[in-house]
Amino acid sequence: MKATVFALTLLWAGALFAQAPAAPEHAAHFDKLATLLDLTDAQKTQVRAVLEEEHAKMRAAHEQAKASGTHPDFEQMKAMHQQLEQETLKKLTPVLTEAQLKKFQILSEMHGEMMHHPHDHGGAPAGSAPPSS
Repeated sequence: MKATVFALTLLWAGALFAQAPAAPEHAAHFDKLATLLDLTDAQKTQVRAVLEEEHAKMRAAHEQAKASGTHPDFEQMKAMHQQLEQETLKKLTPVLTEAQLKKFQILSEMHGEMMHHPHDHGGAPAGSAPPSS
C-alpha cells in the first residue's frame, strides 16, 4: 500500500514538474513542497530533476503498454511502483537531509491517502454506504 501511495504521489508530483513551461498552479504545488521541506535553491533544482526523470520513466512505461495494447495487472503495477519508489528515494537520499526525506515520505503518504479517499475529507462518514447510482 505504501509503495502504491508513494508511487502515485510521485506520479502526481512528476506530472506537476514535467510541464514546460509550468502552469502557475503546478509551480505553486512545487513551491509548497519546497517550503514544507525547507529546500535550498540547489535542492529545489535537484529534487525537480529527480521527480521529472521518474515521471518520464513512468510515462514511458505507460505509453509502451498502451502502444502494445496491453494493460499491466495490479501486481505488475505494484512492482513498477515499488521499483520507482526505491529509485526515487535512492536519488533523493544524497540531496535531502534525513529530516527532509522523512517529511517527503510522510507528505507522499498523506497525498496518496487523499487521492484514494477524497470523500473522507468532509464527505460521508467512514464506513457509510456509498450513494447508489
